[in-house]
Amino acid sequence: MIRLGDVATYINGYAFKPKDRGEVGLPIIRIQDLTGNAYNLGFYDGEYPKKIEINDGDVLISWSASLGIYVWNRGKALLNQHIFKVAFDKVEIDKKYFVYAVRHKLAEMGMKTHGATMKHIVKKDFDAIQIPYPSLKEQMKIANNLDKISKVIEDRKTEIMLLDNLIKARFVEMFGDCGNMVSLNDLCLIITDGTHQPPKFQETGIPFILVSNLSNNTVTYNTVKYVSEETYDELYKRTPIELGDLLLSTVGSYGHPAVVTEDIRFLFQRHIAYLKPKRELVNSFYLHSALLASDGQRQIEEKVKGIAQKTLNLSEIRKIMIPFPKLEEQNAFAAFVHHVDKSKLKE
Repeated sequence: MIRLGDVATYINGYAFKPKDRGEVGLPIIRIQDLTGNAYNLGFYDGEYPKKIEINDGDVLISWSASLGIYVWNRGKALLNQHIFKVAFDKVEIDKKYFVYAVRHKLAEMGMKTHGATMKHIVKKDFDAIQIPYPSLKEQMKIANNLDKISKVIEDRKTEIMLLDNLIKARFVEMFGDCGNMVSLNDLCLIITDGTHQPPKFQETGIPFILVSNLSNNTVTYNTVKYVSEETYDELYKRTPIELGDLLLSTVGSYGHPAVVTEDIRFLFQRHIAYLKPKRELVNSFYLHSALLASDGQRQIEEKVKGIAQKTLNLSEIRKIMIPFPKLEEQNAFAAFVHHVDKSKLKE
């Protein structure tokens, strides 16, 4: 094993000010530009320290708000604060292997984050994270094998994306001309978020899920944070989750909805909104697709606030307007979604 601090030098980006961002020059790369949540790119045309310049092939690590590791491939750019550029200048290590090894440690890093408004990992804790350090030959072998596995996974993701696009197209076909628009506030009994006071965590127990658990617009329960039965009983009263309720990410990778489809007890962080639909008015899977539809995502983008960390506030979620057809039509659409989802499992 080897400490990350002993592997490389980690160069932090520059704290560009809003006035530095213009329309010409080199792109300023922020965390949201790496995660895919950016909707406007800023440029800088002045002098800058050479160390914050990034080029194709550079490895970048976001250490605040949204933890992640990326290989840059979009040309010369400048690095904003809260992102490390990795300089491999200490030991012999395969770059691809390093990326896989660090990616495997992101959950552990998440356990070491600090801060109330913007979670981040401090440098000494980051440096202390350990990764396996086999011979260079073995590193390359492992990385090549993981490349093959990643290719299979990416091909599968492409297949699923095509099926998801089919669902979005059917939604527009069925409801694109619906003139009856209703707010989420009128369609939900509850719109709130997860606990604001981090509970006492333990190694086993009831899962405590994060934004990262809203993967591919579904809920996953793989986590390193768990709570006791007593903590669950106390906090569940505020968010009485049932099958068919929805979760919606509101910070970092925001705007991703998921329907609760498994009878598993869990709690969740404040950066996840909780929607309990009025079942007599709206089908949960219809509501899920309405939020994923282009107009739903447009409204979400328009309603997020903040500069360093984009946030979708509960008050803005309540204002989101969606088409409101008859429940029978919603149910018919939900049946179509169910049929497509079964196709995903069969392939």
